Amino acid sequence: MENAPTQWSKSELKVYILLLCAHADSVVSPDEINFIKSKTNAGIFEKIYKEFSADDEDTSLEKIETAIALHQYDLMEISALRKDMLEVFYSDKNFGMKERYLDRLLDNIIY
Repeated sequence: MENAPTQWSKSELKVYILLLCAHADSVVSPDEINFIKSKTNAGIFEKIYKEFSADDEDTSLEKIETAIALHQYDLMEISALRKDMLEVFYSDKNFGMKERYLDRLLDNIIY
């Protein structure tokens, strides 16, 4: 059963996107999780992690696309989000094919 998209705050959406980035290569490191946790509070992280864990990749991308459309992001916010996404991708010192593919998908959704 597919979860209905929720109206996330920008902070919740950011955590969801970063979790998707961390899972792109199917190997989630403690450094990636710690970085994501550092970007929010424990309550938001737990809430979003629970929801993220129940979603498949297609559902995740649909939710992100829907949520992005609900918020007005300025260039500075987009730049900060992109910087955090790249930090998650590069946290294991390897920007692999799956991560590059997801980066392009998210780039198209965010812009």
